[in-house]
Amino acid sequence: MTSEEIYRKLEPIIKTYLPEDISAKEINRSSDLTRELNINSAHLVDIILDIEDVFNIEFKNEDMEQLRNVNDAILLIQQKISI
Repeated sequence: MTSEEIYRKLEPIIKTYLPEDISAKEINRSSDLTRELNINSAHLVDIILDIEDVFNIEFKNEDMEQLRNVNDAILLIQQKISI
């Protein structure tokens, strides 16, 4: 699966958890999930659970610590899919 295909599946997951004051147009590959998109830690856990369901993968606690921006998520998903 290409990074673009992953991004297309990932973007709607992230949009679901954006606060009202953040536009979905602000999501890009370099967007910091907590600082720029203002996603709180509870919603970050929800995003991770949704990613696991959509991509049929499982994250470890160490993996979750690596998720800082959208591109980190894409790379981690690619890594998990290829295992």
